[in-house]
Amino acid sequence: MKSNRIQQDYDLIRKINDGDTSAFRQLVYVYKDVSLSLAVSIIRDATVAEDVLQDVFIKVYHKLHTFQYKSSFSTWLYRIVVNTCYNKLKRKKNSLDIENTMETLRLESPQRDTIGEDDQKKFINIALQQLRPDEALVLRLFYLCEYKIREIQEVTGFKTSKIKVDLHRGRENMLFQLKKVLGDDLKHLL
Repeated sequence: MKSNRIQQDYDLIRKINDGDTSAFRQLVYVYKDVSLSLAVSIIRDATVAEDVLQDVFIKVYHKLHTFQYKSSFSTWLYRIVVNTCYNKLKRKKNSLDIENTMETLRLESPQRDTIGEDDQKKFINIALQQLRPDEALVLRLFYLCEYKIREIQEVTGFKTSKIKVDLHRGRENMLFQLKKVLGDDLKHLL
């Protein structure tokens, strides 16, 4: 199925390069959610991440003619997302009051036998915000995008050993953060 997606992307890119702007809207629609998720994992602020993502898609539109068809479009795009986010962080240090958010969530922690899908996403995203940006990024690429180590390396520029360490530490730290928020209710999340 992945190769089918790659071919669909290549077809869209050819149409875009031939002047079909509606094909670009299709490409944005396919990749906007994962791109935003990656941006949020680095930037740590959804509003700023949305602004960065707009910049990313403008860059992509103007640079699409340079795409070489040697890798998947998603790898090329996510590399631009990652680089743009890190450049944004270099220009402006941005921090959130995560501890207050964690305390609020502890108070909202469910006291029931199951946790709904929306609550699962909320708690997982809050836990991901607590991780180092590199760990959160690698976890999202590995689990959300279902990328292999080699593909993560292409997107991030990280060495294989760093990716493996970040995956291992990220999993452990995420579990720790979830335990901090949910306590005994963690069993209902998993």
